Amino acid sequence: MTNKDLLTRMRNGEHLTTPEQISLVLRLSLPAILAQISTIIMQYIDASMVGSMGPSASAAIGIVSTTTWLIGGLCGAIGTGFTVGIAHRIGGGRDKEARSYVQTGLITVITFASILMLIAILIHNHLPVWMGGAEDVIKDASRYFLVYGLTLPIMQVNYTGAGMLECSGNMKTPSILNIVMCFLDVVFNSIFIFPSRNIDIFGMNVFVPGFGLGVLGAAIGTMCAEIVGALCILISIFKFSDKLHFRKNETGILARADWWEALKMSFPVMLSSAIMGSAYVLSTRIVSPLGNVSITANSFSITAESLCYMPGYGISHAATTLVGQAKGAGRNYLSRRFAYLSIAIGMVIMAGAGVLLYIFAPEMIAIMSPDQGVRDLGTRILRIEAFAEPMFGASIVAEGVFRGLGKTGTPSILNLLSMWCVRLPLSALAAINYGLVGVWYVMCIELCFRGLIFIIAILRTFRKEVEKKDIEKI
Repeated sequence: MTNKDLLTRMRNGEHLTTPEQISLVLRLSLPAILAQISTIIMQYIDASMVGSMGPSASAAIGIVSTTTWLIGGLCGAIGTGFTVGIAHRIGGGRDKEARSYVQTGLITVITFASILMLIAILIHNHLPVWMGGAEDVIKDASRYFLVYGLTLPIMQVNYTGAGMLECSGNMKTPSILNIVMCFLDVVFNSIFIFPSRNIDIFGMNVFVPGFGLGVLGAAIGTMCAEIVGALCILISIFKFSDKLHFRKNETGILARADWWEALKMSFPVMLSSAIMGSAYVLSTRIVSPLGNVSITANSFSITAESLCYMPGYGISHAATTLVGQAKGAGRNYLSRRFAYLSIAIGMVIMAGAGVLLYIFAPEMIAIMSPDQGVRDLGTRILRIEAFAEPMFGASIVAEGVFRGLGKTGTPSILNLLSMWCVRLPLSALAAINYGLVGVWYVMCIELCFRGLIFIIAILRTFRKEVEKKDIEKI
């Protein structure tokens, strides 16, 4: 039975057995997991390309990377209300209302991203200095961040458009497009980063054109890939999506009350992203005095670790869709079941990923950097982080559950408590006394704490739902 058939049965109020529920979680998760993993693999390749130019080039990207995460998180968050609105309407069989979220939502989020683009243009020369970058990285870091800022409206289309397709039940298309975009990112980067050269391919001497732009070329290559991805996402929505493409006599304009409701749902997610992103920025400021080797090892280790937690984000996307559609269909018991199953599956998969992270940490860092100091330090801190992966998975998937329920304020409060009351103050003390290793010990402790409080919050949320209503018959 296909995903579409199972989703249709769920929306129609039909019974789903436990194996069918697990199957649906895994089926919807798998395309997103593969897309997330492909993204990280391509980031590995990108990092190795830049890393081949030395620690200074890597540090130039690393010094602004947490700021790009902050901005990227805000761009991803602004569309949450519109994507969740689509899930709830489709779950309730109101497809026409779901389509009205598409056009208005895209206009809203692109406008927001354009404002962020202007801010990025204004601060690009100052940001590396504010972050404590050394003289040899400031110029490259500034130019890289400028191009990143110019790409924001295009990236916004990819973020929100993919979310709209996923919440309509189509996980496959955005996943395939993401894989293609990542492949193109590597191709474009190889052209823009390096000068023209001859390379050996299966014994043949092949000429490869290039511009030799270094760190700037990495940003331009990514921009080109994002442009292709955005065009494909828009075509997929407006031309091929059976749920979302416009019909005749449909204006696509969302009622003002629904538009404001979508924004109110997005604001807590944006607050959560701001809390997390600004904490990551401050973490970079804490690490930057430790030198280029620590900055590079920190940045590369985060990239390496992300290969482990990307499955968690894939399952989180599936949880948002399933919990959201079940809630829209009025199937509260099934919504709770999908929540619990998703979190359990996420923890198991990320526990396995943590084991692999511990074993293969040296190889994962070696791919990205030829510098032995970076390799040794990166291996050590990755093995510390491996122990936090199961609980980190719980928090990632639980946040997706809260979004599916439309309760986007709770994760903001929990992230604020975890990051700003636990990680940052302890990291500042640890950096002084134990360097980067101490910072990563604190990160491991904080991620375990975060997972615990998210699990408690999920259990309390559904307990309150049960207290308010009779348990739905399966």
